[in-house]
Amino acid sequence: MRIATAITGRLGAIIVLLVAAGLTALAFVTSPEQPAARATDGLPAGKQSTRVTELEDRFPSGRTQTALVVFERAGGPLTEDDRKAVDRAREAVHAQAPAAPSGDKQALLVAVPLKAGGIEQVADEVEQLRATVAAVQRPEGLTVLVTGGPAFARDISAAFEGADFTLLAATAIVVAVLLLVTYRSPILWLVPLAVIGTADQVVAKLLPWVAKVAGQPTEGQVSGIVSVLVFGAGTDYALLLIARYREELRRTESRRGAMAAALRGAAPAVVGSATTVVLALLTLLFAVLTTNRTLGAAAALGVVVALAFGLVVLPAALVCLPRGVFWPFVPHVGSDEPAHSGLWARVAAGVQRRPRIVLAAAVLLLAGLAAGLAGTKIGLSQTEQFRTQVESVTGAETLARHYPAGAAQPVTVIVNAPSADRAVAVAHGVAGVAKVGEPERSDDGTLVTFDVDLTSGSGTAAADRTVKDLRTGLAGLPGALVGGDPAADLDERDANLRDDFVVVPLVLAVVLLVLVLLLRSLVAPLLLLFTVVVSFAASLGAASLVLRHLLDIPALGTAVPLLAFLFLVALGVDYNIFLATRAREEAAHLGTREGMVRALATTGGVITSAGILLAAVFAVLGVLPVIVLTQIGVIVGIGVVVDTLIVRTIVVPALALLLGDAFWWPAKAAAPQSVESRDQISVS
Repeated sequence: MRIATAITGRLGAIIVLLVAAGLTALAFVTSPEQPAARATDGLPAGKQSTRVTELEDRFPSGRTQTALVVFERAGGPLTEDDRKAVDRAREAVHAQAPAAPSGDKQALLVAVPLKAGGIEQVADEVEQLRATVAAVQRPEGLTVLVTGGPAFARDISAAFEGADFTLLAATAIVVAVLLLVTYRSPILWLVPLAVIGTADQVVAKLLPWVAKVAGQPTEGQVSGIVSVLVFGAGTDYALLLIARYREELRRTESRRGAMAAALRGAAPAVVGSATTVVLALLTLLFAVLTTNRTLGAAAALGVVVALAFGLVVLPAALVCLPRGVFWPFVPHVGSDEPAHSGLWARVAAGVQRRPRIVLAAAVLLLAGLAAGLAGTKIGLSQTEQFRTQVESVTGAETLARHYPAGAAQPVTVIVNAPSADRAVAVAHGVAGVAKVGEPERSDDGTLVTFDVDLTSGSGTAAADRTVKDLRTGLAGLPGALVGGDPAADLDERDANLRDDFVVVPLVLAVVLLVLVLLLRSLVAPLLLLFTVVVSFAASLGAASLVLRHLLDIPALGTAVPLLAFLFLVALGVDYNIFLATRAREEAAHLGTREGMVRALATTGGVITSAGILLAAVFAVLGVLPVIVLTQIGVIVGIGVVVDTLIVRTIVVPALALLLGDAFWWPAKAAAPQSVESRDQISVS
């Protein structure tokens, strides 16, 4: 590979570093602003809830949003002093509507319209409203909370405030500690950390360009996942390259020659791995949800940048440093390779002795973990989105104790004006409807809208049934649409289910195609893909048990299974690619069985380190108080460990040992060569 020689040459390495520095500076200078958030961001195109959101600004009330201020005296009826305090609060926030008392006389509800404006302006108004009502003097024991749709949106936004710095700091610390432990060197870990950290910042500056194309901001959840992916994938590539570099330094005095050989040896597996991940991520472009499409494009860009920095910038940086960067374990020519006699050599020998027994044990273990899927539920209500206590959730729970649970987030119905009376009558007759609001005409008089309070909270099964019944009852009326938060929750879950059925087969097809092209085989790719799917089922089962019984999270978010599947299949197959490509390389000299044993012994340490590091990096998502990110972090973290320590260590080697040369069918295995011949070929 002339490219490897050019990158590692004395002049070439300097040019690479200078170009990388220039392009990094250019990314920082030219990075545009994120596009303004829109009310329809994240909603599935063409769904009724999305169309209602698009039509709302044609109504006077649709150009405002309503926050709900709930006053409660727990354990007894409101006093006269309580009512006076509520009146003072109404005056302070300029509320026009009277306070609505609860049936048990323990609460009062005040609706406060917020000024028209973007999402950020509404969030600021919610904060100002909370500060205003909290400052009003009130009797001891009278609590006040602000909830409703705008308050939920504000609290979700607040969960991501400072998230970029928090994630970056936590991820950098985790990576630094694990690299320090892996290399046991006070110097070496700084190089990959600096290179991958720079790559992460470059990606962060490129994300607004993705946002402009996608038409949706790439902040918050998207940027958090992408940052973790860049650090995880980039550091994995660095670990594999440096491990190969260390091997070559034991064979040649020339640092530049050793790095060129390391690049020639590691590049096919790393490029194949990155290609698999990128193509798998790009299957999200076929999703209905804009959020999924945006995440797919942004994450694919992140992996491409991580690959470029890992295979181009990192080698150039390392060859500019002396061997002493590995101190105190400096590899010298002729020194022993620990992989030939260490832990993973013993593991490989154990699998080689009894492949059937260890395979059976691994399958039983994976089946036991997959059994945790029993009882797993999918779908979180609006009040189950946060790991920490937030005011909008507390307020909704307070409101549900005294009013219909759906009052905080009503359904919005829009219908053609001539059918308005009939639509109101239909809504009154639907089970699960607590209250139907007053109809309101659009500016041009052609449409009518009204709110419907449900007896159940948004995101619950009962609320879903009521929304479906409303849509069925109104289906015959011209222009009838049912939207609002409960309907949007239902439509988003339906869209996620559709995306599952479309994206999952595409991911499997893409991964299989890349494996076939990379390994020039059919049996090995099919087996590797099957093991990754089994690993996903086991990981999801184990993670479900952890989430339910240790973290007390009742169900998985609707988007979690697809994203977890995507990351685990794409990233999990990485380690199988690293192992299989090395096994194929070794098989050309030692035969299939001995080649797999040698590959496991040689790559065991670095792949295990990479897997543990990737698991820890994804676990960092748990520092954010959003349950969906916590779930993705837990599932991917457990999945990577399962894949690294069970599937790649036991299942794949055992299958290769049992099948022998048939593992590479229809390709023919090369005749084994002597160890001396192999070493000569490796050095050349």
